[in-house]
Amino acid sequence: MRICILFYLCIIPQTAFPGDFDGIKPLSGSVDKIIEINTFKIIDDVDPDSVGLPRNFFIDFQEKILRPSKDSLVRKTSKIYRVEHIENKLVLQGIDEGVENVDDGLAWSITISKKTGKVVLSASGDGVAYIVFGKCTPVENYKN
Repeated sequence: MRICILFYLCIIPQTAFPGDFDGIKPLSGSVDKIIEINTFKIIDDVDPDSVGLPRNFFIDFQEKILRPSKDSLVRKTSKIYRVEHIENKLVLQGIDEGVENVDDGLAWSITISKKTGKVVLSASGDGVAYIVFGKCTPVENYKN
């Protein structure tokens, strides 16, 4: 019987539990798709590097920082100003000034499903908006 239980536990893919997205444990995230909307058109499947977004990132709730992974070309971190829980979602909000002397600042909001870890980020600035789809998984320890 114990062998069957052990076998069962080994073959089941590791899934996240609702407590994993409680706003306490750090999360590792990745970007799957970005859509850019501006005054003139909608651009589907935007490259994250071209808009200053890391492909892979970490959410550090203790420091309230969203930071890029080590392998990211983008090195900028973003401060998390607000963390809220609503229904089965974890919501993070922040503001970024962007590049110095360039009018590219924006406000952003990330919604993370507590059931699946799926992420939707929306960001808007002067005449442009981004919708980003991705996913998060809990991590015990990370070094960046």
